[in-house]
Amino acid sequence: MLLAIDTATHYAGLALYGQGQVWAEESWHSAMTHTIELMPRIQRMLNTHRLEVESLTGIGVSLGPGSFTGLRIGLAAAKGMALPNHLSLIGVSTLEAVAYPFRGGGLPVWAIIQAGRGRIGVACYDQVKGEWTRSIPPALTTFEGLCELATVPAIFTGEIDDRASSLLQDRLGQAATIPSPAMRLRRAAYLAELAATRLAQHDVDSIATLAPIYLQHPAAES
Repeated sequence: MLLAIDTATHYAGLALYGQGQVWAEESWHSAMTHTIELMPRIQRMLNTHRLEVESLTGIGVSLGPGSFTGLRIGLAAAKGMALPNHLSLIGVSTLEAVAYPFRGGGLPVWAIIQAGRGRIGVACYDQVKGEWTRSIPPALTTFEGLCELATVPAIFTGEIDDRASSLLQDRLGQAATIPSPAMRLRRAAYLAELAATRLAQHDVDSIATLAPIYLQHPAAES
């Protein structure tokens, strides 16, 4: 059983994944109080399924981009459980997990997270030569700037509020496909599935060197 941890932004999540299915999942909106919320929720999820940390096969963790504080807490928790229990650790891009459910939609996918002070973190994913891959690397911008970056019809998903949704539709028209709020929620189950795929391929990360992905210096964070 693999445990997935996502504390990259105000939207946080946990999931248990094994034997080709999701056994448990929890998503919540945090006031950036991951420090006090995370471990009790992990323990509750494990207890519900009568699991001990040492019985897990691995831990997947959202690696960023995202909030400096949130990423630090999630990665510290993942390493703190993986190291003493000799568990595999797999870091997954936050934006990759956002885009993942739309990989078969036939359009490029712009994954979006909030970055504070009116800014957003974005990356674009697409089918390139038959393979799902990141076509435009993570960047820090605004929704207005995203409209300039998006030069072809695409799906826009992730942390998009009503104002941003209206702006994208006004600026891009039918070139912007925006899923419903429930469909664009960043789910820990997607993170878990991505991590489980890599674990099956023995593609794991070094506990000692795995580090968060930032788009800005932590001191600049709002």
